[in-house]
Amino acid sequence: MKSLFKTTLLVTSLSMLLNTSQVFAADANKKFDNEDQRSSYALVASLGRYMDNSLMQQKSIGINLDRQQLLAGVQDAFINKSKLNDQEIETTLKALEKRIQTAAQLKMEEESKKNGKWGDDYRAKYIKEEKSAVKTKSGLIYKIDKPVQGAKPTDKDTVVVNYEGRLIDGSVFYSSYKRNEPLTIALDSVIPGWTEGLQQLKKGGKIQLIIPPELGYGKSAAAAIPANSTLIFNVELLDIKPAKK
Repeated sequence: MKSLFKTTLLVTSLSMLLNTSQVFAADANKKFDNEDQRSSYALVASLGRYMDNSLMQQKSIGINLDRQQLLAGVQDAFINKSKLNDQEIETTLKALEKRIQTAAQLKMEEESKKNGKWGDDYRAKYIKEEKSAVKTKSGLIYKIDKPVQGAKPTDKDTVVVNYEGRLIDGSVFYSSYKRNEPLTIALDSVIPGWTEGLQQLKKGGKIQLIIPPELGYGKSAAAAIPANSTLIFNVELLDIKPAKK
Protein backbone atom coordinates (compact mmCIF):
# COMPACT_ATOMS: atom_id res chain seq x y z
CA MET A 1 0.00 0.00 0.00
CA LYS A 2 2.84 2.37 0.82
CA SER A 3 4.51 1.54 -2.48
CA LEU A 4 1.31 2.47 -4.29
CA PHE A 5 1.35 5.89 -2.62
CA LYS A 6 5.05 6.40 -3.31
CA THR A 7 4.41 5.56 -6.95
CA THR A 8 1.69 8.17 -7.02
CA LEU A 9 3.98 10.89 -5.69
CA LEU A 10 6.87 9.90 -7.93
CA VAL A 11 4.79 9.81 -11.06
CA THR A 12 2.94 12.99 -10.20
CA SER A 13 6.25 14.79 -9.66
CA LEU A 14 7.77 13.48 -12.85
CA SER A 15 4.65 14.35 -14.79
CA MET A 16 5.79 17.98 -14.74
CA LEU A 17 7.68 17.03 -17.86
CA LEU A 18 4.40 16.42 -19.71
CA ASN A 19 4.36 20.00 -20.98
CA THR A 20 7.51 19.20 -22.90
CA SER A 21 5.97 16.05 -24.35
CA GLN A 22 3.06 18.06 -25.74
CA VAL A 23 5.48 20.22 -27.70
CA PHE A 24 7.10 17.21 -29.33
CA ALA A 25 3.73 15.51 -29.87
CA ALA A 26 2.79 18.35 -32.19
CA ASP A 27 5.34 17.05 -34.72
CA ALA A 28 3.28 14.58 -36.71
CA ASN A 29 6.38 13.23 -38.46
CA LYS A 30 8.09 12.45 -35.14
CA LYS A 31 11.30 14.16 -36.24
CA PHE A 32 13.84 15.59 -33.84
CA ASP A 33 16.58 18.14 -34.40
CA ASN A 34 19.11 16.28 -32.26
CA GLU A 35 19.61 13.31 -29.97
CA ASP A 36 18.85 15.37 -26.84
CA GLN A 37 15.37 16.14 -28.17
CA ARG A 38 14.80 12.50 -29.05
CA SER A 39 15.97 11.37 -25.61
CA SER A 40 13.79 13.97 -23.90
CA TYR A 41 10.75 12.77 -25.82
CA ALA A 42 11.49 9.12 -25.05
CA LEU A 43 11.88 9.89 -21.35
CA VAL A 44 8.58 11.74 -21.14
CA ALA A 45 6.76 9.07 -23.19
CA SER A 46 8.02 6.43 -20.78
CA LEU A 47 6.97 8.49 -17.75
CA GLY A 48 3.57 9.09 -19.31
CA ARG A 49 2.93 5.36 -19.63
CA TYR A 50 4.19 4.81 -16.10
CA MET A 51 1.88 7.49 -14.75
CA ASP A 52 -1.09 6.07 -16.64
CA ASN A 53 -0.46 2.63 -15.13
CA SER A 54 -0.24 4.18 -11.67
CA LEU A 55 -3.54 6.01 -12.08
CA MET A 56 -5.20 2.81 -13.29
CA GLN A 57 -3.93 0.97 -10.21
CA GLN A 58 -5.48 3.60 -7.97
CA LYS A 59 -8.72 3.50 -9.93
CA SER A 60 -8.93 -0.25 -9.28
CA ILE A 61 -9.19 0.47 -5.53
CA GLY A 62 -11.64 3.35 -5.94
CA ILE A 63 -9.25 6.33 -6.02
CA ASN A 64 -9.99 8.38 -9.13
CA LEU A 65 -7.48 11.20 -9.52
CA ASP A 66 -8.46 13.91 -11.98
CA ARG A 67 -6.00 13.97 -14.90
CA GLN A 68 -6.93 17.51 -15.91
CA GLN A 69 -6.33 18.84 -12.39
CA LEU A 70 -3.05 16.93 -12.27
CA LEU A 71 -1.85 18.71 -15.41
CA ALA A 72 -3.24 22.01 -14.15
CA GLY A 73 -1.21 21.62 -10.96
CA VAL A 74 1.92 21.00 -13.04
CA GLN A 75 1.35 24.09 -15.16
CA ASP A 76 0.56 26.29 -12.15
CA ALA A 77 3.70 25.09 -10.40
CA PHE A 78 5.81 26.03 -13.43
CA ILE A 79 4.57 29.62 -13.33
CA ASN A 80 4.55 29.80 -9.52
CA LYS A 81 0.77 30.24 -9.27
CA SER A 82 -0.21 27.16 -7.29
CA LYS A 83 -3.75 27.23 -5.86
CA LEU A 84 -2.41 25.52 -2.70
CA ASN A 85 0.36 26.66 -0.40
CA ASP A 86 3.05 24.30 0.86
CA GLN A 87 1.17 23.42 4.05
CA GLU A 88 -2.04 22.69 2.13
CA ILE A 89 -0.14 20.50 -0.33
CA GLU A 90 1.44 18.51 2.50
CA THR A 91 -1.90 18.08 4.29
CA THR A 92 -3.66 17.02 1.10
CA LEU A 93 -0.98 14.47 0.21
CA LYS A 94 -1.08 12.97 3.70
CA ALA A 95 -4.85 12.62 3.35
CA LEU A 96 -4.34 10.96 -0.05
CA GLU A 97 -1.90 8.49 1.48
CA LYS A 98 -4.45 7.56 4.13
CA ARG A 99 -7.20 7.18 1.51
CA ILE A 100 -5.03 4.88 -0.59
CA GLN A 101 -4.02 2.76 2.40
CA THR A 102 -7.63 2.41 3.58
CA ALA A 103 -8.99 1.63 0.11
CA ALA A 104 -6.25 -0.91 -0.60
CA GLN A 105 -6.82 -2.65 2.74
CA LEU A 106 -10.59 -2.85 2.20
CA LYS A 107 -10.15 -4.21 -1.32
CA MET A 108 -7.65 -6.82 -0.12
CA GLU A 109 -10.00 -7.95 2.66
CA GLU A 110 -12.92 -8.12 0.24
CA GLU A 111 -10.97 -10.17 -2.30
CA SER A 112 -9.57 -12.41 0.43
CA LYS A 113 -13.06 -13.21 1.69
CA LYS A 114 -14.34 -13.86 -1.82
CA ASN A 115 -11.38 -16.08 -2.71
CA GLY A 116 -11.82 -18.03 0.51
CA LYS A 117 -15.46 -18.79 -0.29
CA TRP A 118 -14.66 -19.80 -3.87
CA GLY A 119 -11.89 -22.07 -2.63
CA ASP A 120 -14.08 -23.74 -0.03
CA ASP A 121 -16.74 -24.48 -2.66
CA TYR A 122 -14.19 -25.72 -5.18
CA ARG A 123 -12.51 -28.13 -2.76
CA ALA A 124 -15.85 -29.51 -1.53
CA LYS A 125 -16.96 -30.17 -5.10
CA TYR A 126 -13.59 -31.68 -6.07
CA ILE A 127 -13.45 -34.21 -3.23
CA LYS A 128 -17.04 -35.20 -3.98
CA GLU A 129 -16.55 -35.71 -7.71
CA GLU A 130 -13.02 -37.15 -7.79
CA LYS A 131 -13.49 -40.58 -6.28
CA SER A 132 -9.76 -41.37 -6.21
CA ALA A 133 -8.89 -38.14 -4.42
CA VAL A 134 -7.69 -38.22 -0.80
CA LYS A 135 -8.21 -35.52 1.81
CA THR A 136 -5.73 -35.50 4.67
CA LYS A 137 -6.24 -34.28 8.24
CA SER A 138 -4.50 -31.01 7.38
CA GLY A 139 -7.03 -30.26 4.63
CA LEU A 140 -4.72 -31.09 1.72
CA ILE A 141 -6.39 -32.88 -1.18
CA TYR A 142 -4.33 -34.98 -3.56
CA LYS A 143 -4.91 -37.40 -6.42
CA ILE A 144 -2.24 -39.71 -7.85
CA ASP A 145 -2.45 -39.38 -11.62
CA LYS A 146 0.42 -41.73 -12.42
CA PRO A 147 1.10 -44.44 -9.83
CA VAL A 148 4.53 -46.07 -9.99
CA GLN A 149 6.78 -48.30 -7.92
CA GLY A 150 9.70 -46.62 -6.24
CA ALA A 151 10.92 -44.49 -3.37
CA LYS A 152 9.09 -41.60 -1.76
CA PRO A 153 10.88 -38.43 -0.62
CA THR A 154 11.02 -37.36 3.00
CA ASP A 155 10.43 -33.84 4.20
CA LYS A 156 14.22 -33.35 4.41
CA ASP A 157 14.98 -34.45 0.85
CA THR A 158 15.49 -32.35 -2.24
CA VAL A 159 13.29 -33.13 -5.23
CA VAL A 160 13.50 -32.46 -8.95
CA VAL A 161 10.08 -31.82 -10.43
CA ASN A 162 8.20 -30.52 -13.41
CA TYR A 163 5.00 -28.78 -12.46
CA GLU A 164 2.23 -26.40 -13.37
CA GLY A 165 0.54 -24.16 -10.82
CA ARG A 166 -2.82 -22.54 -11.42
CA LEU A 167 -5.72 -20.88 -9.66
CA ILE A 168 -9.21 -22.35 -9.51
CA ASP A 169 -10.29 -20.03 -12.33
CA GLY A 170 -7.85 -21.89 -14.58
CA SER A 171 -5.22 -19.16 -14.88
CA VAL A 172 -1.66 -20.51 -14.80
CA PHE A 173 0.77 -18.61 -12.55
CA TYR A 174 3.80 -20.83 -13.14
CA SER A 175 4.85 -23.68 -15.42
CA SER A 176 8.26 -25.33 -15.52
CA TYR A 177 7.08 -27.05 -18.70
CA LYS A 178 6.83 -23.71 -20.49
CA ARG A 179 10.19 -22.65 -19.12
CA ASN A 180 11.59 -26.02 -20.19
CA GLU A 181 13.45 -26.16 -16.89
CA PRO A 182 12.60 -28.57 -14.05
CA LEU A 183 12.67 -27.21 -10.51
CA THR A 184 15.12 -28.54 -7.91
CA ILE A 185 14.07 -27.65 -4.39
CA ALA A 186 14.25 -28.89 -0.80
CA LEU A 187 10.92 -30.03 0.61
CA ASP A 188 11.57 -28.24 3.90
CA SER A 189 11.70 -24.88 2.08
CA VAL A 190 8.36 -24.94 0.25
CA ILE A 191 4.77 -24.23 1.24
CA PRO A 192 3.29 -26.84 3.65
CA GLY A 193 0.97 -28.24 0.98
CA TRP A 194 3.97 -29.18 -1.14
CA THR A 195 5.96 -30.61 1.75
CA GLU A 196 3.08 -32.92 2.68
CA GLY A 197 1.86 -33.62 -0.83
CA LEU A 198 5.15 -34.61 -2.46
CA GLN A 199 5.74 -37.19 0.25
CA GLN A 200 2.71 -39.07 -1.10
CA LEU A 201 4.36 -39.48 -4.51
CA LYS A 202 6.95 -41.96 -5.73
CA LYS A 203 9.80 -41.17 -8.09
CA GLY A 204 8.53 -41.09 -11.67
CA GLY A 205 4.93 -40.54 -10.64
CA LYS A 206 2.50 -37.67 -11.13
CA ILE A 207 0.18 -36.05 -8.61
CA GLN A 208 -2.42 -33.33 -8.48
CA LEU A 209 -2.46 -31.23 -5.33
CA ILE A 210 -5.40 -29.09 -4.25
CA ILE A 211 -3.94 -26.84 -1.59
CA PRO A 212 -6.14 -24.72 0.73
CA PRO A 213 -4.88 -21.22 1.66
CA GLU A 214 -3.66 -22.26 5.11
CA LEU A 215 -1.26 -24.75 3.46
CA GLY A 216 -0.29 -22.27 0.75
CA TYR A 217 0.26 -18.54 1.03
CA GLY A 218 -2.57 -17.86 3.49
CA LYS A 219 -4.18 -14.44 3.49
CA SER A 220 -1.16 -12.81 1.90
CA ALA A 221 -0.91 -12.23 -1.83
CA ALA A 222 2.22 -13.55 -3.55
CA ALA A 223 3.12 -12.27 -7.03
CA ALA A 224 0.37 -13.58 -9.35
CA ILE A 225 -1.39 -15.40 -6.50
CA PRO A 226 -4.23 -13.42 -4.86
CA ALA A 227 -4.74 -13.49 -1.11
CA ASN A 228 -6.50 -16.51 0.40
CA SER A 229 -6.30 -18.55 -2.79
CA THR A 230 -6.82 -22.28 -3.20
CA LEU A 231 -3.98 -23.54 -5.41
CA ILE A 232 -3.89 -26.40 -7.92
CA PHE A 233 -0.60 -28.06 -8.77
CA ASN A 234 0.09 -30.83 -11.26
CA VAL A 235 3.49 -32.23 -10.30
CA GLU A 236 5.75 -34.84 -11.86
CA LEU A 237 8.47 -36.19 -9.57
CA LEU A 238 11.57 -36.65 -11.72
CA ASP A 239 14.18 -37.38 -9.08
CA ILE A 240 14.88 -37.50 -5.35
CA LYS A 241 18.12 -36.28 -3.80
CA PRO A 242 18.26 -37.67 -0.26
CA ALA A 243 19.27 -35.33 2.52
CA LYS A 244 22.81 -35.72 3.77
CA LYS A 245 22.98 -37.62 7.03
